[in-house]
Amino acid sequence: MPQADLMAKTPDDDAKKPVSRGQKTAAWVLTGLLILGLGGFGVTNFGGTTTSIGSVGDVTLTIDDYARAVQQETAAFSAQVGAQIGIAEALSFGLDRQALQGLVTRAALDDAAGKLGLSVGDQTVAAEVMKIKAFQGTSGFDREAYRQILQREGLTEIEYENSIRAETARTLLQGAVSGGFVAPAAVTDAFYKWVAERRGFAMIRLSEASLATPIPAPTDDELKAHYDTNIAEFTKAEAKRIAYAALLPEMIAKDQPVDEAAVRQLYDERITEFVVPERRLVERLVFPDQATADAAKARAEAGTPFDTLVIERGLTLDAVDLGDVSKADLGAAGEAVFAAAEGSIVAADSDLGPALFRVNGILAGEETSFEAAREGLSEELRMDAARRAISDRIEAIDDLLAGGASLEDLAREMGMEFSTLDHVIGQQGAAPLEGYQAFRNAADAVKQGDFSEAVVLEDGGVVAMEFVETVPAAPIPFDEAKEKVAESWHTAALKAALATQAAAFKAAVEGGADIGSLGLVDRTPEIARDGFVEAAPQSLLPAIFTMAEGEVRVIEEGDFVALVQLEKVMPAATEGDEAKALRAALEAQIQQAISDDAFNAFATAVLAEAGIRLDQAAINAVNARLQ
Repeated sequence: MPQADLMAKTPDDDAKKPVSRGQKTAAWVLTGLLILGLGGFGVTNFGGTTTSIGSVGDVTLTIDDYARAVQQETAAFSAQVGAQIGIAEALSFGLDRQALQGLVTRAALDDAAGKLGLSVGDQTVAAEVMKIKAFQGTSGFDREAYRQILQREGLTEIEYENSIRAETARTLLQGAVSGGFVAPAAVTDAFYKWVAERRGFAMIRLSEASLATPIPAPTDDELKAHYDTNIAEFTKAEAKRIAYAALLPEMIAKDQPVDEAAVRQLYDERITEFVVPERRLVERLVFPDQATADAAKARAEAGTPFDTLVIERGLTLDAVDLGDVSKADLGAAGEAVFAAAEGSIVAADSDLGPALFRVNGILAGEETSFEAAREGLSEELRMDAARRAISDRIEAIDDLLAGGASLEDLAREMGMEFSTLDHVIGQQGAAPLEGYQAFRNAADAVKQGDFSEAVVLEDGGVVAMEFVETVPAAPIPFDEAKEKVAESWHTAALKAALATQAAAFKAAVEGGADIGSLGLVDRTPEIARDGFVEAAPQSLLPAIFTMAEGEVRVIEEGDFVALVQLEKVMPAATEGDEAKALRAALEAQIQQAISDDAFNAFATAVLAEAGIRLDQAAINAVNARLQ
């Protein structure tokens, strides 16, 4: 292992206080290498006369470092979306710029650490390398595996170990810059009071049934006036008239034979869909030891909410939610949990240790017999057979089109449906074919003179099309649009009538009337800013939290109209476990935000001081080679 650089601390200090971030980074670096080397993109080393893409201060940005950074960003993004993406796609998503930004920032910090004389010793680097599982053999650290993995990625031991050394130094520097911040008590207090405040309100939702006088039926003159005033609403957009020949699976599925044995086999293969065991909606809160779990169970039995116990463990309800599980999924705890009533809290062992389980719901088992499932499975097999039959015809369809056959001739020859439709670019029309994205994409693109070709649809169907003519935008004739005009008129009339009714109710309450005397009242005794009110717009709660106690307000959004009266303002609680947990969480978030801001300001400053030089031609060349 190479000798240490000039160190800001002694090797003994490093041995006593290994830097955990270095270990994390070593693992991150190696993970990237393994992803790329064992199944990635096959680019590990770039030869030639150009060896760098630029520099930051005294630190050179090598082309290999940049290539690896792009590959690692691509691998990470692929893992995030759950699908392998190619380098070309990664570049289109801007992952190369993201990789370059990270590389430049790290180089600026390396430059600053170097100028400060900040480094770590060989003992720390060796300890980090030896912790990595990929380098371990049956009897400990396997130097040959270490050498081979690095060689596969075009790295020498010195290069890899220096990357760990540099990252550890960066971590020390970051810790010095961003460590030690404390959230100001006044800021924490202000945020806590704002977040933890609760409000209670009464609300009357107004609907057509709330009106004292029903909306009368419109006259033809009123409809015609509404039509003329809102003519844009009743105007067809410019469209492409498209002729097409289509063959969809459902068009021929009924003619496909089905073997009874195949239906039975499909039922057996998918038996878990048809025979569903009893399940439970469960949350699991794990404890480090049995004594702690027993104490928590006793507190729960004494009335402490399960949610409070979760918060005290530093967790969220999402983190402890197991969803719906079977008895087998719960292992040793299955028997106890499935014997408990809904709403119960059960203490039992889990595969992670002693735990409390809250049973939130009981889902009965379901069984669908073969006889009941037969028709649906048979239809699936017929549709599959239809898709295969269509697939077998695509080559013949292309041959006929290439030979100059018209769409009408093609439809007759291949048993397809021939028709026309008017397609508006970027819209999904009412025609069944316009429900297919592949059809809409092709219809958006087709133009005069294009050669017809087979377009395979999402369900295995096929369509060929040609542009006929442009249909200009034009108003829909009044008689043809009359039903739509009547609906639009009624919507506008109802909205105006509800607004008038709401204003009258508001005046009445402000004049001393009890809101409960005006209609059916929904009362919410207590709600937080991030609460949820069913079938209400998102603007409702923000409005409520700006109201004064006793204030009355009309809330309108879309077809929602309501009269709201704020009945109670409940200041943030100052005592209790939940209050302490929320306050601590806010304090941690504020502290982290201050720390992040300090580090970002420092990173920006060192970048400006170091100076950045980038060779765009070299960057473009690497991007081209990666593809």
